[in-house]
Amino acid sequence: MSIIEQIKSDMKDAMRAKDSERLTTIRGLLSAFTNELVTLGRTPQDTLSDDETLVVIKRASKQRKDAIEQFEKGGRDDLAQNEKVELAVIEKYLPAMMSDEQIKPIAEAKIAQFEGDKSKMGQIIGAVLKETGGQADGADVKRIVGELLQ
Repeated sequence: MSIIEQIKSDMKDAMRAKDSERLTTIRGLLSAFTNELVTLGRTPQDTLSDDETLVVIKRASKQRKDAIEQFEKGGRDDLAQNEKVELAVIEKYLPAMMSDEQIKPIAEAKIAQFEGDKSKMGQIIGAVLKETGGQADGADVKRIVGELLQ
């Protein structure tokens, strides 16, 4: 079952359970998939591949994380809580992310390739992200590479 099929099935379940928060989040994801199709120059009736779907889901997850951070800075815990609920629903569709312990050896290898040059930190982060195949959070990779270069 593709990711989109799973999301549509979950939408039906949310409707039956009258879970409005989950339903709203899932409908937003489906809308984002349609927007992505249009952006890619395809018709809304086409379907995204699983890789393209994951890109959209990761973008939605990052948007929610950024919104949570901004709402908490602004003292709007009520809005941050809504975003956290949406993030929990969205993260259900993401593959398991790598832990710091799994990222660290990859980062060490890439740092060795670049000879520990601090001025090439961005290139090192990019190389680590490419090697992890999108299964590592960019913020975690940046933090780990920064710590190792110190």
